[in-house]
Amino acid sequence: MPLIILGINHRTAPVKVREQVVFPTEALPAALRELTEIPNVEAASILSTCNRTELCCIVESCAPDVEDDDAIRIQEWLSRYHQLPLADLRPFLYVHTNHSAVRHILRVASGLDSMILGEPQIFGQIKTAYQVADNAGTLDIHLRRLYQHTFSVAKQVRTDTEIGASPVSVAFAAVSLARQIFGDLNSHTALLIGAGETIELAARHLHEKGLGRMIVANRTLERAHALAGEFDGYAISLSELSAHLAEADIIISSTASPLPVVGKGSMETALKQRKHRPVFIVDVAVPRDIEPEIADLEDVYLYTVDDLQEVIQENLKSRQDAAKQAEEIIDVQAGHFIGWLRSLDAVSTICEYRGEAQRLRDEVLAKSRQQLAQGKEPGDVLAYLAHTLTNKLIHRPSANLRQAGYEGKRELVEAARQLLCNRDKDQS
Repeated sequence: MPLIILGINHRTAPVKVREQVVFPTEALPAALRELTEIPNVEAASILSTCNRTELCCIVESCAPDVEDDDAIRIQEWLSRYHQLPLADLRPFLYVHTNHSAVRHILRVASGLDSMILGEPQIFGQIKTAYQVADNAGTLDIHLRRLYQHTFSVAKQVRTDTEIGASPVSVAFAAVSLARQIFGDLNSHTALLIGAGETIELAARHLHEKGLGRMIVANRTLERAHALAGEFDGYAISLSELSAHLAEADIIISSTASPLPVVGKGSMETALKQRKHRPVFIVDVAVPRDIEPEIADLEDVYLYTVDDLQEVIQENLKSRQDAAKQAEEIIDVQAGHFIGWLRSLDAVSTICEYRGEAQRLRDEVLAKSRQQLAQGKEPGDVLAYLAHTLTNKLIHRPSANLRQAGYEGKRELVEAARQLLCNRDKDQS
C-alpha cells in the first residue's frame, strides 16, 4: 500500500509557476474523481492553497519500480489537467513516498513547512481538503486514517510546543512592512480586498496598530459589511474598487479571483488623483489580484507573498526552539503511523487463523456437549475437550514445522519459535 505525495510549493517554485497549478474550489470534486481514475490510484485528496498544491494518493502497486511509474503517471495527469508541458513543470515538483510522505504531511499540518513557521492557517486548509475528498468519495481507510492521525499530531504540536506563540503570519508581515514604510498609521487609509482569513488577520493587525481608516472590498457586500463592522471600517463591492483606489495608502489583497481585480490603468488614474503620494500594495493571492505591471509605476511599492520573506524571517527566531521539539514529535508519530500500516499486512492472516481456531473450537465443543447429553462423566468430557482441541490446534503448525525442518528452512523455524514459544522469563 504505497503512499505518494506529489506537490509544488513556495520553496520549490515562484508564484508565477504556483498560480498555474491552483485548483479552484468548485473544480476539486471532479478533479479528485478524475485523479482516482489513473491506473493503480485507489484513493486521493488535493490540497491547493496560495503557497502549495499537493496531491496525496494511495496506490495499489508494491514494487519500487512500479511505484515510480505511479508517481510519473500522477505527474502526467497534473500536467494534462492544467495544460502545462511536463518538462516545464517537473523541475518544480517534489515526490514523497511512504514514511517520507507521512512525515511530510505531519510537518505541513503543524506549520513546519509553511512560509511562516508555525502559521495556523494551513491546518484549516488541510481539514478542508479532507472534507472535500470525503464528500467526493475519494478516500479509503488508509487515507482517512492518515488524516485523522495528522489532525491529532498537529494539535499535539500546538499544545506541547510554543510553535504558534508569536503573532507571525503573512498578514502580520504585511502590516509590519506597512509600518516600516509609513511609521504611524493613524493618518492613513487601508483598502483590504477580499474577506477571507488572511484579510481578517490583516484587518485585526491594522486596527491594533491604530490605523486611521479602513475600507473592505469584497464580491459579497454582506461579508464586506460584516468584516468592516468589526473594525469601524467602510464596506464596498469589488465593482466600486476603481472609485476608492485613490483613497488608499495601503492596499492588501487576497481573493480567489482567477483574474486580476486591480489593473494598471485604474491604478494610474488613482495615482494622478493622489498627486503621486506613495501607495504600498501587498498581493497575497494566487493567482495574483494585482497586475504585475503595476510594480513599474512610480510611487507604487508592490509586494507579493514571495517578497515578504525578509520581513517574515525577522519574526521567526522565537519559534526555532519550538520547531525542534515539534520535529521530534513528528518523527515519533510518523513511525507510529507506518507501524499501523505495516500491521495491516498481518490482519488477513490473523483473521484467517482466528477463524480456523474458532471453527475447531465449535466442532469439539459440539461433540463434548453430545457426550454430556449421553450421560458421560463431566470430568471425562472436559479431558476429552482439552486433549482434542489442543491436538487439533497444533496439528497443522506442527506438521508444517516438521516439513520446514526437513527442508532446512531455518528462518521459518526460527520465526515459528518467536511466534509460538516465546514465554515471559519471569513465569515458572
